[in-house]
Amino acid sequence: MSFTFVDLFAGIGGFHAALSDLGGTCVFASEIDPKAAVIYHANWGVDPLGDITLDANDDTMNVPSCDVLTAGFPCQPFSKSGAQRGMDETRGTLYWNILKIIQAHHPSMVLLENVRNLAGPRHLHEWQIIIETLREEGYVVSDTPAVFSPHLLPPEMGGTPQVRERVFICATYVGEAAQTLRPDPPVTNRAIEGWDPQEWSLEKHLPLEDGHDIEGCALSASERLWIDAWNEFVEMMWEVRDGRRLPGFPLWADAWEPFGTLRIPSGTPKWKADFLEKNAEFYTAHRKPIDRWTKKWKVYSDAFPPSRRKLEWQAQDTPRLWDTVMHLRPSGIRAKRATYVPALVAITQTSIVGSRQRRLSVREGARLQGLPDGFAFGDQPDALSFKQLGNGVSVGAVRHVMRQHARRDAWALEQTSPDLLTAVTG
Repeated sequence: MSFTFVDLFAGIGGFHAALSDLGGTCVFASEIDPKAAVIYHANWGVDPLGDITLDANDDTMNVPSCDVLTAGFPCQPFSKSGAQRGMDETRGTLYWNILKIIQAHHPSMVLLENVRNLAGPRHLHEWQIIIETLREEGYVVSDTPAVFSPHLLPPEMGGTPQVRERVFICATYVGEAAQTLRPDPPVTNRAIEGWDPQEWSLEKHLPLEDGHDIEGCALSASERLWIDAWNEFVEMMWEVRDGRRLPGFPLWADAWEPFGTLRIPSGTPKWKADFLEKNAEFYTAHRKPIDRWTKKWKVYSDAFPPSRRKLEWQAQDTPRLWDTVMHLRPSGIRAKRATYVPALVAITQTSIVGSRQRRLSVREGARLQGLPDGFAFGDQPDALSFKQLGNGVSVGAVRHVMRQHARRDAWALEQTSPDLLTAVTG
């Protein structure tokens, strides 16, 4: 056994996949969502169903000792009253339960993961409390966050074509020395040297499943209508504009009127005034073909709700809308090059793959998270599987951060956990 790990807020097992790949053995897992726990157990053979607030508190410690503790924990706000600091201030938050485990066992490495906003100005207080309490327990940890996304890793290092920036708190037990050490974070939010994320290709690197007719991925008749209409618009504009790409600002049919008649009400925010002026200029320059297009497709009818009269073109020189990756957002139809996709989220705004004329499949979503093709979701609805994937972690990103974490603190791990160091750094 190379090393042991505890997997808290385990979801369907992204951390488990990463650490078991590195040679780790899970000795305890906890996940309060029973449906996610079923999937975890089916794939990893460990039953994680439980409530960490009951398993780790002042009176109970059901969590065993381990070499590595991982947690993709929810971050509730701590008090900002200033009356209490440190451990007392964390009471009532889920981080407090994590800290109780750390106090009880002092695992050699602690790897916590959270959304990007944890490192933002609105959560500065929470960040400082977490760092302070870890140092009080003897852990060396950087003042600045380690932020990383799987699309910054090349495929041979476990990267995947998904922009998924997450904050990692990488702490190593060193004892009293933690109070004076201020290391840099083990990773930076930049592409690995020699790798250009623009080289990603969903067709090549994901890879996409063959075929258009995958159950649960079909587009509705209305969605096809909207995409067909805007696809014709894109192709028409390529011809009308002599091969020049579409502008970068959102094109909004409801804002198209001759520039000479444009009247912007006083008090309109500057960003919106600029937006209206640019759309009026665009319409004025291409009025005749635009009018023919809006009439043909009945763009101003009930068939096109306001959110589908707006195109956010971020696909550079891609010649067709059907060649892009699309998202039907409340703000409009957003189109991007078919390189990498935005982060999977725990809602139903699943990416539409234009080349397949369908949404991403669950299997493709699992590949984006770095899960093996043998990973099973049982017979649960696809919407639930996507929710679980959206709540998960990127296996490749975790593995990379863990490896760099161990390399940064190799001097300490050589003394306390040489087997763990060897396993993680390879």
